[in-house]
Amino acid sequence: MPVRVPTRTATRASRRSNNVQRLREKLLLTKAELARKAGISALTVARVEAGLDCRVDTKRKSILALGLQP
Repeated sequence: MPVRVPTRTATRASRRSNNVQRLREKLLLTKAELARKAGISALTVARVEAGLDCRVDTKRKSILALGLQP
């Protein structure tokens, strides 16, 4: 019987639901535009939207770029 090895994302990060994608689309922003406004990478925006863990500072930057209050 083959041994199942957990994937990297499953072992290092937990997934949480969030509203980042919904809010970004409501403002008609692309991931790249939100990333530019927030001063983070588009890859980080994609990870945040996927519900992966991120730094508190990244959350704060994203919130401010979406025009919300932390």
